[in-house]
Amino acid sequence: MLMRGLDALTRAISEFAGWIGWFLILYCMAFGVSDVFMRYLLNNPSQWIGTTLQAAMVLLACVGGIYSLQHDSFVKLDLFYANATTRKKAILDVLTAPIAILFLVTLIWKGYEAGQLSLMLNQWTPTSVPIPIYPIKFAIPLAGFFVLLIVIKKLLVDLQTIFGGEPDEA
Repeated sequence: MLMRGLDALTRAISEFAGWIGWFLILYCMAFGVSDVFMRYLLNNPSQWIGTTLQAAMVLLACVGGIYSLQHDSFVKLDLFYANATTRKKAILDVLTAPIAILFLVTLIWKGYEAGQLSLMLNQWTPTSVPIPIYPIKFAIPLAGFFVLLIVIKKLLVDLQTIFGGEPDEA
């Protein structure tokens, strides 16, 4: 029951992140092209597009990580992984899970501290059109938390596979 709930939660979060990523890609394409057009053809560069594109790219990396991990789209070292049985793949995943968890816990912890500091200092971009930085800094540990949920879910599925139980996830 817990596994089904965790699976449903991570799938919902992942799909929502995918939609956000889709809109961010459209935003980056549309405004990236318009910024180049304004800068080089009209000789009238934008004062704000470059800054918002940088923020959009950070957010795109955050939501892209969530979506990619949920859909097994990350690149793996196929030398050891591709020809392995399902059980051996699960063992390899269990062996690498502590490293991923350690990284994500550190990312959440230090990312949250950076977001708090940014909020406390009331950081804004040093451009002619100031944009607050702290929402983007808080998005990083939030995305890390969601990725951690997916890693934990996949770890539980891998442990079920190793020890002979049928995993709830297809």
